[in-house]
Amino acid sequence: MTDSTEKTQAAAAAGRDYRETLFLPKTEFPMRAGLPKAEPAWLERWAKLGLYERMRADAKDRTPWILHDGPPYANGHLHIGHALNKILKDFVVRSRQMAGFDASYVPGWDCHGLPIEWKVEEAYRAKGKKKDDVPVDEFRKACRDYADEWVGVQTEEFLRLGVVGDYKNPYTTMAYSSEAAIVAEFLKFATTGQVYRGSKPVMWSPVEQTALAEAEVEYQDHTSHTIWVRFPVVDGVEDASVLIWTTTPWTIPGNRAIAFGASLNYGLYQVDAVGEFVDPRTQEKLTPWATVGEKLVVADALWDGVAKAAKIDGFKRLGDADPSGWVCAHPFRGLDGADGYFNFDVPMLPGDHVTEEAGTGFVHTAPSHGQEDYDVWANTPSFRALLPTLPDMVDERGAYYDHVPFFAGEQVVRTEGKKVGEDGGANPAVIKKLIESGALLARGRMTHSYPHSWRSKAPLIFRNTPQWFIALDRRGSDGKTLREKALAAIDAVTWHPEGSINRIRAMVADRPDWLISRQRAWGVPLTIFADKQGDILQDEAVNARILKAVEVGGADAWFTTPAQEFLGNEHSTDEWTKVEDILDVWFDSGSTHAFTLEGRGYPWPADLYLEGSDQHRGWFQSSLLEACGTRGMAPYKEVLTHGFVMDEQGEKMAKSKGNVTSPAEVTNQFGADILRLWVATSDYESDLRVGPNIIQANVDGYRRLRNTLRYLLGALDGFSDAERVETKDMPGLERWVLHRVAELDDVVRDGYARFRFKESFAELFRFCTNDLSAFYLDVRKDALYCDAPDSVRRRACRTVMDIVFDRLTAWLAPILPFTMEEAWLSRFPSDDESVHLRLIPETPSAWRDPALAARWARVRKVRRAVTGALEVERREKRIGASLEAAPVVHVASDDDRAALAAAAEGGDPEAFLAEMAITSGARIVAGDGPAAAFRLDDVAGVAVEPAR
Repeated sequence: MTDSTEKTQAAAAAGRDYRETLFLPKTEFPMRAGLPKAEPAWLERWAKLGLYERMRADAKDRTPWILHDGPPYANGHLHIGHALNKILKDFVVRSRQMAGFDASYVPGWDCHGLPIEWKVEEAYRAKGKKKDDVPVDEFRKACRDYADEWVGVQTEEFLRLGVVGDYKNPYTTMAYSSEAAIVAEFLKFATTGQVYRGSKPVMWSPVEQTALAEAEVEYQDHTSHTIWVRFPVVDGVEDASVLIWTTTPWTIPGNRAIAFGASLNYGLYQVDAVGEFVDPRTQEKLTPWATVGEKLVVADALWDGVAKAAKIDGFKRLGDADPSGWVCAHPFRGLDGADGYFNFDVPMLPGDHVTEEAGTGFVHTAPSHGQEDYDVWANTPSFRALLPTLPDMVDERGAYYDHVPFFAGEQVVRTEGKKVGEDGGANPAVIKKLIESGALLARGRMTHSYPHSWRSKAPLIFRNTPQWFIALDRRGSDGKTLREKALAAIDAVTWHPEGSINRIRAMVADRPDWLISRQRAWGVPLTIFADKQGDILQDEAVNARILKAVEVGGADAWFTTPAQEFLGNEHSTDEWTKVEDILDVWFDSGSTHAFTLEGRGYPWPADLYLEGSDQHRGWFQSSLLEACGTRGMAPYKEVLTHGFVMDEQGEKMAKSKGNVTSPAEVTNQFGADILRLWVATSDYESDLRVGPNIIQANVDGYRRLRNTLRYLLGALDGFSDAERVETKDMPGLERWVLHRVAELDDVVRDGYARFRFKESFAELFRFCTNDLSAFYLDVRKDALYCDAPDSVRRRACRTVMDIVFDRLTAWLAPILPFTMEEAWLSRFPSDDESVHLRLIPETPSAWRDPALAARWARVRKVRRAVTGALEVERREKRIGASLEAAPVVHVASDDDRAALAAAAEGGDPEAFLAEMAITSGARIVAGDGPAAAFRLDDVAGVAVEPAR
């Protein structure tokens, strides 16, 4: 309650209502925002106004500034991570637009790929149909319809968050024009020799029956079998076995070598005594598989762990062992029923990947089932000579082929039934056979991080299969490799935060060739023809026919058009086979710059890409590689990354935990501006936290901000240009506010330009709450309510408030678009205008006055000590209103007293201080003051005696 209001009420109690004699604030801007109901009405107004189109028309002659939207997946409702991402993008676009740029924003969607295909397949299965039984054109249409439905749903959800953009003309990767552009981009790679077919182990999903790229993989805890297996030495040392350890028993049939560490120390150990162990299921005492007298070769640093696992109670080290040049036998060699399948030599080969962290110091090497295993094979000529081609061990379902003895048909991972994704019979079958053959020394279980499909959540396997790749280290006509171009492009880009460059640089430097083929039905196909050797048909006429067909009929045309029509009369289907694998969806999204920027006439490269930090291995990287492969540079000038959203305790959100914050729930209960305020007050570079308490804190902060706006609107009722006062004629307090406005203008513009929204908003919030509400507006209320209409003090105050309102609504519009629209139109009603069609007003540099600001900093310091003392008096109920006080203020500093005198501008400094502190009087006394006087720890040299 203000002092003026108190006086009015006292007068009313005495029989007269003085309110009619005062200039009280008057506004229809409500104290209660009612955002959940109000915001949809503003969205309707913006749609009717054609706001985005108006923004484009107004900015047509400005410098373009483009944020290229990373496409979310058209599958499911938005989660809080989507909200964070899109709101941040909207902050950027709106702030760049209001800073004087032409900031177009085209929202986009990723529409191809496994998640949609999986959902459509589920729908068919519910009808009793398998995907293979459905015509490909029918299946693809069902996928297209599914994606189109979710694009519509997500569009409404993004709009509800206040995200402005060209929703009438978004981009989707499944649009015919987009698919044609993707085909054109792919053919650029194919015709320049960057695409090849290779047979190597890739991460494979047996459940989804397709290869996966690293970006489609997530790592989860998985409990695996662990086994220690003897490989008999047949050339190197007599009557001994090399011991290996692995967490993938199913790969033992694919073993073709053993890797050792050239710098490791190995020993030949003899077993002298064994203990016993208890079967945990039956409690039966069992004899270990280790036998007295046997000899084992193990890394010295790991022997104790081996002995413990194998229940070896006594042993002796017979001497050093150097496995170089040794040859072992496969543990299934010579077994009945194998028909000699495993009768091959298993060479000992050096490997840099072998360590002493766990196991035995030897790595069982199955080159068809692991990247490092494959690298040993690929980089060892003698091994390649011994094994010219990689063995095919498991099919697309992760089941052993019929030609694999003992294990034909056994699956590594179950792909059907209620236990989909769980361990199949392959591991138990291999372990059982190892026991039968006498090769198993010990076994156990361990939980470790293991790759899973990020869609089906099922475990993956490494499987050798012919696939198509983009080469990263093949030199082109310019003498450079794609990896070299990408690394150079990374260095030319500005990364936010700065350290994120190290993350993507390491990923690109270490990544394997880009696996681009998928065994799927929904997506853009690899529109090439290949012969039996895997060579690609290079014919411009064929490519032109392909591109024309896709432009007319979309990617479906590749499947529905007979191959011979593409080949023409020059080639035959007897020689060339149409490749029907689907392109990696990351190639789709990596090509979006081609059809969204270049295809629409926007500047290339984009000014900014903005996504979560996981996109260093996803969209940022695929876009980088695609653009470097076709244009030699990155498709973006700057890249900004944000963290992930956690709950209030910093834990990952999960429905099972009940800690999920839904953007729809927040919006429906509190309003989208509250969610946007949460983003603005969070440090997005790190992982963010959100939950009921955090949302409530933002609701409270919003109310304080809204009340400031409401007071400005009420106090400005009836203000006109005729009332304005020139800056030079204003009192010092008003000129100090203008100085703060000039300072803030720089802070806000700089913060927005550097995407430091938290910094900008924090300064604006402090200005509203500390400088305005708690100080300036509090001091000037009596002048606003009681001064004559033509008084310079009142007119200057209203002039400054008009300036502040003008800036605040513009500065805050990118963050709180609904509230600032409401505030602006509350004061300036219009059917065809919007705060979002404004630019941030230019602020005169002449408003800056550092000397004035320094004086007022001292004044406010003294005032804070006085108000602090009065607060104690109120709390102790020695006074009520501050006007009941007439404090004695001891000011030790000459400079502080001089500042008070200067700020009084020729008036009485004591009367001035009373006005500033809203007291009936004040006395200023030089000196430190009595010991019992009130002091603030952070206000040196000021002591207050709060007299009545």
